[in-house]
Amino acid sequence: MGGFISFLTRVWQVNNPPISSKSPNALRFGILGTPWIGSLAFITPAKSHSDVIVAAVASRDLARAKAYAKKFDIPNVHGSYQALLDDPTIDAIYLALPNGLHYEWTLRALQAGKHVLLEKPTVSNATEAASLFNYHASLPEVSRPVLVEAFHPRFHPAWHKFLSLIDPKSIDSVHAHFSVPAGFFPKGNIRWDFDLAGGSLMDIGTYSVAALRDVFRAEPIVCTSAKARLLPKPGDQRVDTGFDAEFKFPNGGVGRIEADLARKGWLGLPSIRMAKIVVKSKDVQIDDEARAFGPPKHIMSRTVTFWGFPGAHFWHRIQVRERHAMIDTKTEKVVEKWEDKRNMTAYMWSEGEMKGDLHWSTYRYMLDEFVCKIRGRKGTRAWIDGADSIKQAEMIDSAYLKAGLPLRPTSTFK
Repeated sequence: MGGFISFLTRVWQVNNPPISSKSPNALRFGILGTPWIGSLAFITPAKSHSDVIVAAVASRDLARAKAYAKKFDIPNVHGSYQALLDDPTIDAIYLALPNGLHYEWTLRALQAGKHVLLEKPTVSNATEAASLFNYHASLPEVSRPVLVEAFHPRFHPAWHKFLSLIDPKSIDSVHAHFSVPAGFFPKGNIRWDFDLAGGSLMDIGTYSVAALRDVFRAEPIVCTSAKARLLPKPGDQRVDTGFDAEFKFPNGGVGRIEADLARKGWLGLPSIRMAKIVVKSKDVQIDDEARAFGPPKHIMSRTVTFWGFPGAHFWHRIQVRERHAMIDTKTEKVVEKWEDKRNMTAYMWSEGEMKGDLHWSTYRYMLDEFVCKIRGRKGTRAWIDGADSIKQAEMIDSAYLKAGLPLRPTSTFK
């Protein structure tokens, strides 16, 4: 009961953070588009940040922009994306347009001198990613705007606690899955539009792809298998509603991802499955010669599981499970076995001057790091650079090609 009350308390705190007074030179952000995720991912986290003001929103539909501004108490409205970028009072952009528009409007924002907090995935494919981040890197360092892929779970203390428990060299297998129940995204949703770079792998699948890369601390050698479940006919047969893929990594380990934007279970009914990552290490022999009954071989297998990794601010659990076996070296029989299990959480940083609070969501940690980067302040060790985002896009592309599906379209904008 206590755990459930703690969960409800965290949900309330994250959705109702204290409203901070704003500093005189706070960064003025504009929202490009009217995304449904905008409240959770940016508007609410900004309330408690003294250095962030949500100053404007833009939409190609002025009435829609006005309605969005009224709903979230945003003072300024623009009837086009370019009008927002041309606004001299805006310092930074939160960009959560459909995937297929990311490349063009991020480039335009950078050209306008705006910092960009860019929703994942950064762009539609690896070609666009290389073009975008190479352009960004070519800008003069002294005036170069900050650009980052908004992979919010990778900024949360729980993610770094999880990674600290894993030795990449010893990994045997990793399985990461994330799904939402069928019907959560209705027909006509942008996620089902190929030309807007839709699909399950391009959406929630990106979380699992990034998880594998972080856990192995390496890029995959090859995508060994990939299978997509496509939109029911007559829907676009280039768009995946579910995706399952395996990758081989340099240490010999295998990583598997499962992504499902329309999960069904018993009798074809919508099904809920908690997102998690399971990391299994190779068996290791432990030097344990001091045991009273002699020196049998001590073998340990280790599994680290992270439940709830995409939304660790609401609830998560990290479990380390170690299975031990003592094996007689003469007969190779198991003479003793036991299991150790530890559960832990990390809602805030525990080291030194690291910042955080219980009302800080994964998005709030990310926003703070973004602001620190702009201001040149000391932040945490969490960041995602352009090279990382390019490799992320390359891994996604490799899975689509292995599944026999076309890559998402490349923008013609230059």
